[in-house]
Amino acid sequence: MVDKASKGRKEEVVTREYTINLHKRLHGCTFKKKAPKAIKEIRKFAQKAMRTTDVRVDVKLNKHIWSRGIRSVPRRVRVRIARKRNDEEDAKEEFYSLVTVTEIPPEGLRGLGTKVIEEED
Repeated sequence: MVDKASKGRKEEVVTREYTINLHKRLHGCTFKKKAPKAIKEIRKFAQKAMRTTDVRVDVKLNKHIWSRGIRSVPRRVRVRIARKRNDEEDAKEEFYSLVTVTEIPPEGLRGLGTKVIEEED
């Protein structure tokens, strides 16, 4: 019974909002490698948070990271990570994570915790 509960928790479709502090993850990184490293760090964060190896970064998030050039990456970014079921027949993984950027609230990103988003299906 314990095994079924723990397996079911990981194996479900879920959507959460996170604030990723890119500043601390890119500290000491060479200027010309900041934006590519930021994308890699977002992938790494999503893999750890959602426990999926297949992470897909949305085009809008990529544009948001690169919007101020390769050097001036935003310090923090608010993202929505959705763990979805992989419907392709030749897929290695059962789930994949889709990372999208969310709108920035006017009061800023500090103090916003992780928020679980209820799916309206």
